[in-house]
Amino acid sequence: MFCITQETSKSNQKMKIAFIGLGIMGSRMASNLLKHKVDLTVYNRSLIATTPLAALGAKVAHTTVAAVKEADIVFSMLASPQVVKAVAYGQTGFLSKMKPKALWIDCSTISPAFALASAQEASKHEVVFVEAPVAGTKPHAENAELVFLVGGDTTAITQATPYMEMMGKKVVHIGAISKASSLKVLINYLLAQGMLAFAEALVVGEKQGLDRCFLLEFLPNLPVAAPFLKSKANKLVQHDDEVQFPLELMYKDITLFADTAEANNITNLSTDVSKNLYKTAIKQGLGREDFSAVYNSLLQRFLPMHPQE
Repeated sequence: MFCITQETSKSNQKMKIAFIGLGIMGSRMASNLLKHKVDLTVYNRSLIATTPLAALGAKVAHTTVAAVKEADIVFSMLASPQVVKAVAYGQTGFLSKMKPKALWIDCSTISPAFALASAQEASKHEVVFVEAPVAGTKPHAENAELVFLVGGDTTAITQATPYMEMMGKKVVHIGAISKASSLKVLINYLLAQGMLAFAEALVVGEKQGLDRCFLLEFLPNLPVAAPFLKSKANKLVQHDDEVQFPLELMYKDITLFADTAEANNITNLSTDVSKNLYKTAIKQGLGREDFSAVYNSLLQRFLPMHPQE
């Protein structure tokens, strides 16, 4: 079940790697590869994101095709299945320009159904697909503490594992293609619901006259609270606006969970209410803020005159 190696082989270190998608997570993952002197080519739609990596020794490609044409392994970390499809699929996508037998390791959070579709698309071009969504947010990516949840061919995973270990603390082989994505949508759904339940509890408590600072200190330390809520409460106390995981992407992940549930004939869950609450926050202009801003969304709706001290 666990696919973990302790050392990177010399042959692996000579491989050419490409990394596509340099957002909050991808830029830090690529940076950690460069710390290990990997032969790395990077691509991002916005070229400015490549500048710090170029300074660390990365080659910069101006197109996805240029990034992947010589790569033995291509990592991608993109915002949504729609973006993955746009840059990877079809005759203009990067898959069509990859070397036969090269590996495509997609770290994007996608649905199980889309993971299967990606594997099928990759096979058309003789490319081996591995799904590898990660558990963790910005600090984990920065500190190489991500957990890679991987699905796919064992040989391919073994080949890519040394590079994933440069970016994370654990590589977990969940099973065949779609199993890792299945697990990832569950994890992110728990994250979204945990934050939303905490935000709702805060707003209802404040509405009853309980002190906000007291609630932010007391509630996260209860055994019923998810561990990650301590850091989110601290962000709210300090008015910390640093984005660790954008709210709009959390909405996307709730939608992936809802679609996956519906595909399995599981409906009428609390998912629909959660989607609407996160969607409302996006409409309020909070989409690019950290997903903890769902609390600020509820404040705007139910305690609009409440001072955030």
